[in-house]
Amino acid sequence: MPYIKAHYHPFLFILITMCAMAELGLTAYLISVGNESRNWPSARYHSLLILFEFNAVWTTLFGAAYMLWIVDGAVHFLASIASSIVWLAITSALWGAAAGMMHNTRTGGDCNWILNSSTSVNGVLPCDTPQELSVSSCRETLTVEAVGWVLFGLCVLTLFATCMWVRTSKRGYVSAGYKPGM
Repeated sequence: MPYIKAHYHPFLFILITMCAMAELGLTAYLISVGNESRNWPSARYHSLLILFEFNAVWTTLFGAAYMLWIVDGAVHFLASIASSIVWLAITSALWGAAAGMMHNTRTGGDCNWILNSSTSVNGVLPCDTPQELSVSSCRETLTVEAVGWVLFGLCVLTLFATCMWVRTSKRGYVSAGYKPGM
């Protein structure tokens, strides 16, 4: 087994799986809080959180499976390089679409506008509950989007690295049954 495949591939899948697990926890929390309060900024935002949750479950399950198959050295169809490339392409498209839609759906840019729009007395901001909650939910939404972009980038990087590994390993490949001069 070539040095590159044995060393970078499992670590990239570990990173993808760990980030997906973080996204899974955060989106599950946001969906739970939103369902309890029945207070959603928009129906589209709620639907996007569900899409992020689906992507996180999809990525966690398959990322962990591929990671284990790579470490185990499995040779069945689902553990092949071709299926890995197809899965990475689909997963990249899912994360890119979800993060791009979240960027266009969430309100505001950064969360400083909430603090700047509140009134202050002698330069001290009042710490009432509604303000703290709105800043927290704004930051949580930004985190969902940011982790989505990170997962998109990791999937594209892993896809690119896998394709490059396949391309470079084919150049030096000689069949075991091939004997020169026959």
